[in-house]
Amino acid sequence: MKMNIEIECTPLEAREFLGLPDVQPMQNAVMEKIQQKMAENIDKFSPEAIMQTWFDPKMAERFQDMFVNMSGLGAGRTRDKK
Repeated sequence: MKMNIEIECTPLEAREFLGLPDVQPMQNAVMEKIQQKMAENIDKFSPEAIMQTWFDPKMAERFQDMFVNMSGLGAGRTRDKK
């Protein structure tokens, strides 16, 4: 014998019926903090800021130094004596 029971209720009503805590206030507080942090840092991720970071003259020097050091031609390598 099979029996199907369908219950129509909201998620809040189901949580209350099962004795689970209401996490809505905590979720709202966390979302407010996330939105606040995103609003504070939105300028760092603008296209202008990203382009300035990537095409900074100092960044080109850093990449050049990195490639020189990786190739073994950097100052850390000892030269052979003749």
